[in-house]
Amino acid sequence: MAAKSYPNEFKIEAVRQVTDRGYKPKEVAERLGVTTKSIHNWIK
Repeated sequence: MAAKSYPNEFKIEAVRQVTDRGYKPKEVAERLGVTTKSIHNWIK
């Protein structure tokens, strides 16, 4: 199965929700419909 690709702006906003606004990665992942692992990878 091919990995789903997301625009950079989407990734940046997801990371900001965790790093700047204090949301938990799991909360952001569920809200945006991505995996928690994706969120962690984008933060790195």
